Amino acid sequence: MEITVHVPEGHDSIGVLGSAERNLKMLREMLGVRVSSRHGEVRLAGDPAEVTIARNVLERLRRDAQRSRAVSRQDVLGMIAEETDRSRPRPGGGDATGLRVYAQGRRIEPKNDTQRAYLEAIREHDLIFGVGPAGTGKTYLAVASAVHMLKEQSIGKLILCRPAVEAGERLGFLPGDLAEKVNPYLRPLLDALHDMMDYADVQRFIAADVIEVVPLAFMRGRTLNGAAIILDEAQNTTRSQMKMFLTRMGHGSKVIVTGDTTQIDLPDPADSGLIDAVRRLRRVEGVASVGFTGRDVVRHKMVQRIVDAYADTDRPDGARADARRALEMAMDPDTHAGDDAGGTEH
Repeated sequence: MEITVHVPEGHDSIGVLGSAERNLKMLREMLGVRVSSRHGEVRLAGDPAEVTIARNVLERLRRDAQRSRAVSRQDVLGMIAEETDRSRPRPGGGDATGLRVYAQGRRIEPKNDTQRAYLEAIREHDLIFGVGPAGTGKTYLAVASAVHMLKEQSIGKLILCRPAVEAGERLGFLPGDLAEKVNPYLRPLLDALHDMMDYADVQRFIAADVIEVVPLAFMRGRTLNGAAIILDEAQNTTRSQMKMFLTRMGHGSKVIVTGDTTQIDLPDPADSGLIDAVRRLRRVEGVASVGFTGRDVVRHKMVQRIVDAYADTDRPDGARADARRALEMAMDPDTHAGDDAGGTEH
């Protein structure tokens, strides 16, 4: 199949073709179509389905150019992926995850049943706990879901935060001013964000206060309406910090809390605000808790082996054993029915 698409001349043509015809190169590489441009016309040739997708993307780019809307490389990648999804509907219809977020031009999708349940929980609930070992995608999928909501304009603000707690280090002993001290703690959240959005867009949203990346301590006293709020490394919050954070939720907001209870850096693991919150809120309407295990690790295969090795040799005792048992009861209360009957809240 071969078709010709007319593009505007002058400055608007750059909006359609991209600088140095970047957009045409992306269509060629991602769809495998033959593309050539000359005198205000773009010729597309190849498989009919792929040519149709390319044409639809060019028409969207033309409309954006006419509205003087700047389009980033990530936007074009998203358009290609969206048009591809529309042309190839999933079996049974509908969208399995509700996500329309892309990293390096590829749609972010769940890699296992636990990730799928996690995304469904994020879509359906106002407060979500994702608990499990490193490499299971807890933070990455939380950020992807929040970026999706931001792009869909179902929220007006995205807030990413972490407690500034690390093993063997204190902020006061690190060099630099406050911003320089906390940046290493927040870096993993920014890394995930930059996977899904162009660097320039991230900086623009941060400058416009649409995206905030802040230490947990900076959340005190705020009420956040219409926002997606992610608390990462929540196992290192205290009970009072967790209560402070959760009560920041305002109207139209969604809160996602992630953590790994095998990596608690607090002096007393039993003080973890994550474990306490999951236990207290497990039966509250609007709250969902999703537990990941070593089987859900999706990073390098060595990560799962490392997680399994530590699970085999790191036998908890004392306060850590009590904390682990409390979490197991909170994540699966039916299995432990009656275990905490008559107990008191602290």
